[in-house]
Amino acid sequence: AHDFRSRNDDSEDTELRFVTCQSLWNQIKSETEQIQEDLNKQLLDNLVSFLSRSHSEFQEKTTEWTCRMKFREIPTAALVLGVNVTDHDLTFRGLADVLQDNVTPYVALLEAKDCPGIKNLMQKLMGQLMNCDIDEDSLEDEDCVQVSQNKIRCSMSSLISWYESVTKKTDSETPSKKRNSSSRHWQSPPVVVIFKDMESFTTKVLQDFLVISSQHIHELPLVLIFGIATSPMIIHRLLPHSVSSLLCIELFQSLSCKEHLSTIIDKLLLTSQFPFKLGGKVLQVLINIFLYHDFSVQNFIKGFQLCIVEHFYSQPLSVLCCQLVDLKKRVYSLAHDQCENIRRLPSFRRYVEKQESGKQIELLTNDSFLKEETEKLLKDLHHYHENYVPILRCLHVFTSSLPKYPLGKQIRELHCACLENRVWETEEYESSLQLARMLNKTDLVTMLQQCVEILMSSSGKEFDKTVQKLKEFLTQFQNLEAEASQERDVSVSSQKELQKKTDLYHLQKTLLELKESRRSKKLTKFEVLRFEVVDYIDSLVRKYLVPADDRTLHEIMYFNAATVLRGHLNAAPRTALHTALNNPHWYLKNQALKCDGGGISNKAPDICIVYKLHLECGRLINLVDWLEAFSTVVMAAEEPNADAASSDQVDDIIHARFIRAVSELELLGFIKPSKQKTDHVARLTWGGC
Repeated sequence: AHDFRSRNDDSEDTELRFVTCQSLWNQIKSETEQIQEDLNKQLLDNLVSFLSRSHSEFQEKTTEWTCRMKFREIPTAALVLGVNVTDHDLTFRGLADVLQDNVTPYVALLEAKDCPGIKNLMQKLMGQLMNCDIDEDSLEDEDCVQVSQNKIRCSMSSLISWYESVTKKTDSETPSKKRNSSSRHWQSPPVVVIFKDMESFTTKVLQDFLVISSQHIHELPLVLIFGIATSPMIIHRLLPHSVSSLLCIELFQSLSCKEHLSTIIDKLLLTSQFPFKLGGKVLQVLINIFLYHDFSVQNFIKGFQLCIVEHFYSQPLSVLCCQLVDLKKRVYSLAHDQCENIRRLPSFRRYVEKQESGKQIELLTNDSFLKEETEKLLKDLHHYHENYVPILRCLHVFTSSLPKYPLGKQIRELHCACLENRVWETEEYESSLQLARMLNKTDLVTMLQQCVEILMSSSGKEFDKTVQKLKEFLTQFQNLEAEASQERDVSVSSQKELQKKTDLYHLQKTLLELKESRRSKKLTKFEVLRFEVVDYIDSLVRKYLVPADDRTLHEIMYFNAATVLRGHLNAAPRTALHTALNNPHWYLKNQALKCDGGGISNKAPDICIVYKLHLECGRLINLVDWLEAFSTVVMAAEEPNADAASSDQVDDIIHARFIRAVSELELLGFIKPSKQKTDHVARLTWGGC
């Protein structure tokens, strides 16, 4: 809230804007979590079922488990999650929570960065299972974990002893406690070990752990879950056959990230539930980052949340970006300054220009009249959203069934096209209409039925007549079937008459008449009806899918600053480095470091001095000359010292500072050692940023 006030000190609605932004953020966050939970439910249920089968075999000591014990096979779930690695953490946290709530309290999540060796892996594993903290400094020195003031050696035998002790303790509890615990967890619950990033684990660590575990599988109900980003074949590439044969693997596939994104867009953007909307170019920026950078749904959601904050931070009138129930109260509580902000909006100015002169004067001078008109316009904008989404879905039903997808296969592509332009004026839309006019009756009937379902389930109040019209089309298509059967009978009888005429003259005359009738052939009833259906859908598109930029006061609800968003999300590391090294005062907020005329301040950090000096050099830089220039700049403000010993000491310090600064430049990629001359380095970057 302080940041909002610091930028808009003259606004009386800053606190309300902050509260509105925070409320909207929380609503979207909870909705997103619910969507992701629903999307992962099937996958999590399948994993729980897999654990149930594996565990029941262990408990009952069935023939299958006995065979598995004989071959020392470990039940293993290969969970293919896709290349969107940044989303995996959320999936694994959800999986661990489900398992700990319903299956077993003994779940460990391991990452490759924490397990460079088998000793580290066992320490992490036992530390998580026993719910004890591990001192990071002791990982390298000791092979034990601290549990209840006792040190336990990190080994599989210690883990088995601990497991037997905790399960016996559970079995010895009172019946009431045992009944409560068994309602949540299974009896003798399995030990689940999740390898979050299997591809990153070294072969030796995995191999050693699997071989050791397989030797104790008859004593410990161990179940493994491998998190895989690429392909299940990575298991056989990382592990030799002698080790992979110790695993009884079952494959699980998560929902693809593109399908996940489509669901998020459908639930968050293509809905009238949230008043805040993204402009076409902004949405395209987020989708492009998703498709061409990381495939991360989480980063897409963070970008969406960033748009919310930026919109409420930069737009004073975003206080009116609220639900209909709160709209009237907020509009009539606007101060005069906010009324002036409304009058400055480009869309409102265009609206005023279209009005008669008397109304123009009232809108520009009378705040009360302006508030009444603002309330009416914002209500119209809400109704526009309610009508926009169902018609967009109906149009998508038609375009997604076409063979070439001129407007794109996904509804997000169609949504972007409708936001950015009048879609009916584009060539892609014309191509879609031409293809739609060639659809067969079965496809048309199916599409009309889907459109009726969409419109009947929508919240729009203007679609009663539309639904009635679409049902009439369906009835006409049904009536055409009876007529078509009669026409087929007529054509068969005419062919029989033609066969009876054996005279050559009459036969040629009849054929010429048929040929002439085909040339001047009129459209069939089906073709006429098909044209009517397509034209009616076209009229709905032109009426309801008007671009948001054409709506008055769209700036209040739509975030269109694509350039600002691109600057936040698209990193430009070289530009940032150049700014930091060339103008250190920009980031350090220290005006003493500012130099005019391209000079070099001796108060700047050493790496900044070295960087500026290197910009003055050519392809190869002499280290001796560079050191002398650096020493000259650093010693510029210091008085000459007559003491030779102390002077030598100062030279050594400057030399050390120079070496460190040059090493940092090399680490950042600005220079590299030269093979041509040992006392030179090669410059790697050229040109301005």
